Amino acid sequence: MDDADQAKEKQLELAMKDTTSVQVIDSLYNFGTIKEGDLVEHNFNFKNTGNKPLVFPQDPIASCGCTVPKRPEKPVFPGDTAFIKVIFNSKGKSNHVVKTVTVISNAYPSFPKLILTGDIQKSE
Repeated sequence: MDDADQAKEKQLELAMKDTTSVQVIDSLYNFGTIKEGDLVEHNFNFKNTGNKPLVFPQDPIASCGCTVPKRPEKPVFPGDTAFIKVIFNSKGKSNHVVKTVTVISNAYPSFPKLILTGDIQKSE
């Protein structure tokens, strides 16, 4: 690890100790009924309601490989809004599904789990 990486690591470590609060505007998204193989893309919106930058040390963790969440790349400053982008691939899935996403950040209390749910019609 070079000096620049070590400096970034140190900044991130300090930011994670410096908590802030977050208001998740939508933690549940029901995509309704789709056909097997369709992709669902949704942005879970949130606002930094604290007085410190909101940071994400890693991408959020999905309950399965069919769901890919992405975090904001830069800190979200107090009063700003941003989103966690989630893409769900319904290939090989059918019936009712519930997928969860765990967000790692310096928010206190922690981010609630983000939930993507809906029904998938099996292709003929």
